[in-house]
Amino acid sequence: IMILQVILVWLLSTQCYDVVQAFIDGSLLWHRHSNIAKYPLQVTVDDTFAFPQQTPHSGRHFVPSHPAYQRKIFRRFKRWRRKRFMEGWYYRLTIPEENVSFAFIISIEDPGTDSKLKLSCIQVVGPDDSYLVQADRDDTKFWAHKNQQALGCNFRYVSDEVSAEMKYKTALTHEEWKENVESGFQILPQKFLGRVDGHDGSQGDVFQGEPGFCEFDFSVEPLCGWGSQKSTGGWLASYDVFEPHWQVTLADARATGSVVWNKKRYDFVDQPFYSEKNWGAALPSKWYWTQCNSFEGYDRLSVTAGGGVRKVPFGQSEALGMVGVHHNGTFYEAVPWANGYMDWNVSTWGFWNLTGRSTSGDQPFDAEVTYELDPKEMPGLVFRAPTPDEGMVYFCRDTFEANVTLSLWHLEWNGEEYVRLLPPIIDKAKSHQGGAEIGGGPWWSSWIKRSQLKPAIRALLRLPFKLQSLRKKS
Repeated sequence: IMILQVILVWLLSTQCYDVVQAFIDGSLLWHRHSNIAKYPLQVTVDDTFAFPQQTPHSGRHFVPSHPAYQRKIFRRFKRWRRKRFMEGWYYRLTIPEENVSFAFIISIEDPGTDSKLKLSCIQVVGPDDSYLVQADRDDTKFWAHKNQQALGCNFRYVSDEVSAEMKYKTALTHEEWKENVESGFQILPQKFLGRVDGHDGSQGDVFQGEPGFCEFDFSVEPLCGWGSQKSTGGWLASYDVFEPHWQVTLADARATGSVVWNKKRYDFVDQPFYSEKNWGAALPSKWYWTQCNSFEGYDRLSVTAGGGVRKVPFGQSEALGMVGVHHNGTFYEAVPWANGYMDWNVSTWGFWNLTGRSTSGDQPFDAEVTYELDPKEMPGLVFRAPTPDEGMVYFCRDTFEANVTLSLWHLEWNGEEYVRLLPPIIDKAKSHQGGAEIGGGPWWSSWIKRSQLKPAIRALLRLPFKLQSLRKKS
C-alpha cells in the first residue's frame, strides 16, 4: 500500500513538466557557446551549496524567461504549464537598537506565459508600517539560480546602451550593479543589493501611489538554516503535492550594511536576519504566521511558527501548523507528521497563541509562544500577496511590533502521560519585535484548531522517521 501511495503522489505531481524544465535548462549550455547573441552571455557559476547552512529548495522552482537562460525556440515548452504559478521570497531584517524592522518581499507570477497576471515585484515594509512597491509585467527581466538562493530583477538601467549591453547578464559584481542599475534588486546568497524606486500603492494597484525610495546594501552571515538543513514541509515538498509549499531558508542569521528609507539612512552591524520562501499556485486560502529572532538576553534563539489551509490531491484541503525553535545549536520541531501536534488560537487581529509538542526522537518537548498587541493602537499593515484569480492584491495584515513570550520544556513519561520538566529550557523569553501575520480568510472570529493531516499524507511524510527507527533497531 505504501509503494502504491508513493507512485500515486509521483503521478499527481507534474514530473513530466520537470523533465521538460530540465531540457529547457540544458539549452543554457548550448546558448553559452552560441554566436547568435549580439552580446556574450554571462551567468555566474551556480554551485550546489552557497554555505553549509543552505536548505533544500533554496533555488528556484520555475524556468526564467530571462534571455540568459534559453533561446526563443525553446520558450514554447513553458506554455505547457497552464496552471497558475508563483514563487515568493521573504527577508526580514531587525535592528533592535532602533526598534525598526524591514521586510523585503519578492515575487514572480506566471513567468513565461501569456497570463494577464504575470508580474515581477518587490515590496518593502519599513518603519511604522510604511510601505513601498515596484513591479513590472515584463518577466524577462527576472533571473534566478537553480541551486542557490540567488535572484534578481533590474527594472531600469542608467541608459538604453547599458540596458542592451546587460541584456544577457544575470548576477553582476557589486561595482557593475552600482554603476549600471537605476532601479531593481540583486539577491545573492550572502549579499543583498537594491534600489526600489516605487510608490506606496495607495491609488489602486502596484503601479500607482505616492512615490517613495529605498536603497539597501548589506551582507548576511548565516547561523542556521532549518534544523539539519531539511525541508520545512517534509520530503514531499519536492513534489507538486501541496499548494503552496513553504521553506524557511535562514531561521537565524546576522546582517551588516545599510538601508536608506525615504532619505533616512540606517547603518547596522550583526543584526538579526531571517528568510523564507513559498511556491505554488498561490498562498493558502487562510493562514497565520509568526517569527522572532531578537529576544532580550538571548543571542542564539529563533522561533518560527505558522499554519494555514493548503490544498492536497483530489481537490481536498487540510489545516495544519508547526513550531520550530533554534536555541544554541539545538533544533526543536513540533510537526504533525512526527509524533507531534500543534494547537493554535489566533484572533481576528492582536493575539496569536501557539503550542507545539513533539514526542519523537531523544528530546521530547513542549513549546508555547504568544504574540500580543493592542489592535486599536497597532492596526498593522495591510499589504499585497499573490492570489489565484486576481494576482497581486491586498490579502494579508502584518506587524513587526508584537510582544512575544516563548517558553520551552523537556518532557518526561511518568507511566501514564508526558509531563513538563522544570526548570524550563527557555523560561518566558521576551521580545517587543515579534513579526506576526494573518492572511486570506475569512477572519470573522478567532481561529482555534489543532493541526490535522490526511492519513495518506501523514503516512508518506512519516516514511523517513520509520526508516530512521529501523536503522536504530538494526
